[in-house]
Amino acid sequence: MNIQGLDYNTQRKKLVLPEYGREVQSMVDYCVTIADRSERQRCAEAIVATMERMTVKGHSNAEQKQKLWDHLAIMSDFKLDIDYPVDVSHAHKIAEKPKPMTYPMTRIPVRHYGKMMFRLFDKLKTMPAGKDRDILAGYTANQMKRDLVQWSHGSSDDEKVASDLARFTDGKIQLDLDKFKFERVNLHEIKENRKKKK
Repeated sequence: MNIQGLDYNTQRKKLVLPEYGREVQSMVDYCVTIADRSERQRCAEAIVATMERMTVKGHSNAEQKQKLWDHLAIMSDFKLDIDYPVDVSHAHKIAEKPKPMTYPMTRIPVRHYGKMMFRLFDKLKTMPAGKDRDILAGYTANQMKRDLVQWSHGSSDDEKVASDLARFTDGKIQLDLDKFKFERVNLHEIKENRKKKK
C-alpha cells in the first residue's frame, strides 16, 4: 500500500540499533554528511549525550561511555570520521551476529525416557556383570518408573519397566520382579515439578 503523505516504518530502512529509535539514527546519518570536522565532532557529542539520556544508568561511567561511543560507530557503519574519546576498534565484534547453533537431532526410540536414559542403557550393555552393574540397573529402573508415572499421568507398570529395560539393553539386564523392589514414587512431587516447568 502506497498512499501519498503516509510513511510507514515497515517501508523504511531497517534500524541498526532499534533501541535508540529512528530519530537518533537520522541524527547519526546527518552527522556523517557534515563536511566541517569540528562541527561533526560537536554533533557526534550531542548525539551521544542524547543516547545517554535514553539509556538506563546501570553501569560505571567508563563502561557506559565506551558502550555509547561503540554504538555510535556501529550506527554510522564506521563511516563517522571524528576523534573518538575511546577506542572503538572492537565495536566490530559487537556488530557481528553469532552463527546459528545447530539443534541436536538425535533420534531416540521412546521419547518419554529421554536421551540420558538411552546413554544409561548403552552403559549397562557394556558393563561386566557384578555389583556395580546391579546398582546402576536399579537406579535406571527406578528412574524409568518415575518417567512412566510422569508421562502416563500417574500410572505405571513394573512389568513394563522390566520389559523395556531388557529390550533397550539387548537382554543384558533382566530384572527379577520377585526380588527387586522399586522405590516409592511421590506422585504429588511429580505433579508439582510439572507445574513448575509450565
